[in-house]
Amino acid sequence: MNGEDSLGSFGSPVLGRIRIVLSHPSHPGNIGAVARAMKTMGLERLYLVAPKLFPHAEADARASGATDVLAQAVVCATLEEALSGTVLTAALTARRRDLALPFRWARDAADELVSTAVAGEGADVALVFGNETAGLSNAELSRCHIPVMIPANPAYPSLNLGSAVQIMCYELRLAALSPGEPPSNEVNLATADEIEGFYAHLEEIAITSGYLKPASPKRLMLRLRRLFSRTRLEQEEVNILRGLLSAFRKSPSDDCNR
Repeated sequence: MNGEDSLGSFGSPVLGRIRIVLSHPSHPGNIGAVARAMKTMGLERLYLVAPKLFPHAEADARASGATDVLAQAVVCATLEEALSGTVLTAALTARRRDLALPFRWARDAADELVSTAVAGEGADVALVFGNETAGLSNAELSRCHIPVMIPANPAYPSLNLGSAVQIMCYELRLAALSPGEPPSNEVNLATADEIEGFYAHLEEIAITSGYLKPASPKRLMLRLRRLFSRTRLEQEEVNILRGLLSAFRKSPSDDCNR
C-alpha cells in the first residue's frame, strides 16, 4: 500500500482531529513504536505528558521512518494541558476500576471518537494511554469521558504500549473509512478546559460550604466527576451549573447590603 488511498497521504481531516496522548511514557523506544503505529494508520498528532526521555535516538530508531510524527509531537507537563481544547476523551485501561464510568470496547469507542470528530466542526478528540508499567492513575482516568478496553485474552491481557496503540489506531482508521452518522442535533460540547473549570468551581464551593473537608480523601469528587461525565456536558449547561454555584456562594447579606 503506498498510502495514497481515499484518506490521503497521511490521513483524513477527521483523523487529523484525533490526538494520541501518552501519559508519562518511560521508554523512548516505545514512543518511537507508537509513532510508527500511528503513521501506518494515518494519524499524526502525538502528545507526550512528561516523558522520561524525549527526544532520544532510540525513539527515532524505533519510529522506522515515522520521525516526522516525533518531530511534531507536543510535549506537555500535565494531562490537563494535553487535553486542553478537546471535547471527547477516551482512556485505555486493562481493567475495570471502582468509580469509573461504564467502559466501551475498542471498536465502539473508536466509532464514538470519529463520529464526534465529524460532528465537532474542527474540535479535537483524544485517546489517552498510560505509563507502560502502571497504566493510568484513577485521577487521570477521571479526566476522561470514556474508559476503553481492548477485548484481549482474559487469561493473558498483557499488551505492550506500541501494540495497544496500533490496535486502537487501526480501529480509528476503520471507523474513519465509514464514519457513522453524526448526532442529529447540533450542540456545542463543553471542552476539557471548561469541564475542569467547572469541577474546580464545584470543589471550591463544596469546601467553603463545609460539605467537603480540605484534608478529606477526594473520593467524593471522583464520584461527582463520574456523575457528570455520564451526560457529556454542553457549554451552555456548564455555564448554567457554574452560575448556580456562584449564586450558592453568595450570602443572604450580600443582597441586603446593596
